[in-house]
Amino acid sequence: MRRERELDGTITEYDDIPVDGDRIERLLTELCTEHWAEITVGPLIEGAAYEIRFTEAPKVTMLDGYLTVDPGAWHFHLCVGDHRGTPSAELAALRRVARAAFFRMVGGGCSPSTWGLRLWNGRGEQMISVLFPNPYYDAGFHRLPEPDWSKTRLWEDLRTRYA
Repeated sequence: MRRERELDGTITEYDDIPVDGDRIERLLTELCTEHWAEITVGPLIEGAAYEIRFTEAPKVTMLDGYLTVDPGAWHFHLCVGDHRGTPSAELAALRRVARAAFFRMVGGGCSPSTWGLRLWNGRGEQMISVLFPNPYYDAGFHRLPEPDWSKTRLWEDLRTRYA
C-alpha cells in the first residue's frame, strides 16, 4: 500500500493493480455494465472534479486498445489495451493505462472518506477516477446519521479480485 498526504491534510491510500493484459479492460467493463448505477466517474484533479453519474446503462465496446463507454448523449474513450493506431510505440505507451489503483481518501476535503479507483497514463496524468458508494451518504448525496458500511462491499470485492 502506498500513502500520499495532500496539501489539505487528506491522506490517500493506494492499492496498485497490475495493468498488463486485459485486467483493466475487464474491471472497467464490469463496472460500467454491471454497476453503472452505483458509480460516479470523471477526473478529480486540483481545481476540478467531474462527478458524472450514469442515468442509464452505457454501451461498452473495445477497438484498437480503446474502451469506449457510451451512455447515449456523450461518451468517453480510455486506452486500456495495446493500441496500434499511432505512428510510434512510444506514443502508444504514453496513451495506455500505465498505473491503476484502488484508493481510499481519509480526512480533509468535504467527505470523511472516499473509496475509488484511479487510472493514470504513461505520462502520469490522471485519466479517470471512479467513485464507489460512500457509507456516509445516501444515493442523493445527503449525509446519513450513521455510516452504512455495507456500501463499501463493491469496492472491497473488486479490490480483492483485481488488485
